[in-house]
Parts: sequence; C-alpha cells; structure tokens
Amino acid sequence: MTSKVDLSDEAIALIEKLEKRHGPLMFHQSGGCCDGSAPMCYPAGEFITGDVDVLLGTLEAGSATPVEFWMSASQYEYWKHTHLTVDVVPGRGSGFSVEAPEGVRFLIRSRMMTEDELVANGIL
Repeated sequence: MTSKVDLSDEAIALIEKLEKRHGPLMFHQSGGCCDGSAPMCYPAGEFITGDVDVLLGTLEAGSATPVEFWMSASQYEYWKHTHLTVDVVPGRGSGFSVEAPEGVRFLIRSRMMTEDELVANGIL
C-alpha cells in the first residue's frame, strides 16, 4: 500500500502545538454537510469509530504522537480514488475540532491517485 493521506508542514506544526494542550490526537472526516465535510481533529479516542469508518492511515506528525486519520465508509466510497493532504488555512472551523480557538482550521486538499497508487492500494 501507498499513502492515502498525508500532512502539510503547516498541519504538522499545528498538530505539535495542539498535542501539547490536548494530548495525542486523531482525525475523522464524516462527509456530512457544513463543517462535517472538513477533517475534524479530536483528542485520540474522544470520537468513537466503528464499522462505518475506514482507517486511511496513521500519520507521522513531527515530534507529536502519530495521528490516526479516519473517514466514514460512505465518504470513502466517493474519495477512494484520491490522495488527501491535511492542510491548515486561516478561519474558524467547527467548535468541535480542537483547532477552532486558534483562528485556523484544517482542510483537505486532494488529487487523483496515479494508476500505480490505485493498484498498490488494491483499488484497481
């Protein structure tokens, strides 16, 4: 398998900062409306995942504890052909995501996977 999701340098820096305040972190992307379509960052284990979620990867985040990135299975069906990068932009995201008070929010940048990546990930 190749990576399905990565972190930008800005995301790594923010995760390192947030982990100092909240402890180890995790992401979940639901694909719901409004802020639900953005990656939500929670203290690890605060958002309970289950059979309706897919673990896309465990991301190295600089000096922070590795961060799991989960996505709802229904959203994954739409996005399984894309490679995702968690990035940071100015603005206020959801009040449920731990970066909300920082004046920035996480967002997803995506690109279509190459044919080699699709094969390596068992999609083709």
